[in-house]
Parts: sequence; structure tokens; C-alpha cells
Amino acid sequence: MKPPTTDPTDESLSVARVRDLITPMNIRTRVVVLQHPQERDRNLGTVPLLQAMLPNQVEVIVGLSWPSLARLLDDGDADALRWAVLYPGSLPRELQRNEQTAPVLRLDRNGNALGPTPHLQGLLVLDGSWSQAKTLWWRNPWLLKVQRLVLHPKEPSIYGKLRKEPRREAVSTLESVADALVFNGEPAAVRESLRRVFRTMVQRARDEMKKSPLVPAPEDPDSGDDDPSET
Repeated sequence: MKPPTTDPTDESLSVARVRDLITPMNIRTRVVVLQHPQERDRNLGTVPLLQAMLPNQVEVIVGLSWPSLARLLDDGDADALRWAVLYPGSLPRELQRNEQTAPVLRLDRNGNALGPTPHLQGLLVLDGSWSQAKTLWWRNPWLLKVQRLVLHPKEPSIYGKLRKEPRREAVSTLESVADALVFNGEPAAVRESLRRVFRTMVQRARDEMKKSPLVPAPEDPDSGDDDPSET
């Protein structure tokens, strides 16, 4: 039985704010978002934006654990070596100084650095607060069999002060995916379009809060965690 997914027709407030700017794009990289059941942010979440802008390649699967990559994808021929997970924590070794500044670092299951080719078939993204992403990581040990992408963004998150992050390099799921897609050979224009729409969504959310000062900005109760994980 195929795992439950989110309903793309159930529009979030994030998408509603920028519906006029969204133009669906096609890419070759498959993106599977593993979303913690408690991470259903309909107000400021970026995963709905990813689904709206990359509708043919982005799939969101809600849950806590799956037996294997093959079961997750409902594909008995799924090749773990053609997939990578975006997760910076629990690395098998300490990164060297030059690796700590690489925008995107690709590692095999043993922690050895790999080049950007051959292209990955798909990306696995852990979506939730830092502690929720850590839970997803430890409850799915088969993730150790796929490759790893570690990101070191050069720019702070577009969220800015709208959403508190535990450290400067922490960015949204959309920003992480955008960088990873370009690393995997997708056009830079895809990254630029994703970031442009996200930036507008954040600005419009700020404008709404200025008009309704009694409505507090959403806060992430786990944003103060020190443990690194995907955002």
C-alpha cells in the first residue's frame, strides 16, 4: 500500500499568498519530502510552495518511519546509490576545513566526498523542526544506505526575523532543496524562481502582520535545539 501523502489541492496559506506568481516548472530530479506528522505548517511552511511550483516531481509523505527506500517509493528496483538525503547531522566523520565551506557537499555512506556526477535520481528531505527531523533520521536507519548532501548556505534564510532559527546557516526546506537541485544539474533559473516566490511570500506575510498587530508571528517551539538537522 502506498504511504499517505498530502493533498496538493488542500491549499496552504503560504501558497494562497503568492498564487498569482506561481508558474509550475519541470525538472528531472525527483524530490520526496518525509514530513513529520506534527509539521503541518499551513501559515509559513515552504513545502506547499515546492509542491505548487514543482508539481510533477515533488511528493510529500507524512509519517515517522518506513521499512526501506523501496517501500517508501513503492519501487522494488529503487537504487539507494541514486538517492541522497539532505541531513547535516550525525556525519560519519568530521569534515575537513575546505569541506566546511563547500556550498553543497556530497558524501557516500562511509563519509567519503563525491563529485556532483553521476546525477542523482532523487532527493529525500526531512521536513519538520530540528528535533522532529532528528526523530525521522533515527527512526529510519535505512537512510544510512543512501548518499548524503550537506549544505553550507552562503546566505541567511529568507525568513529573516519572521521565523527564529537556531543558527545562521539554518534555512528553510525550500531553500535547501533549491540549492541541492542546482548541485544536481538542474537550471539555476529553478533556484532563482523558487527563492523569488518564497521571498514574496515572506514579505506579504510581514505586511499582513503589520496590518494585524494583535496576531503574533508563528514561532517554532523546537527552534532552540542545538542538534543539527534538516530544516
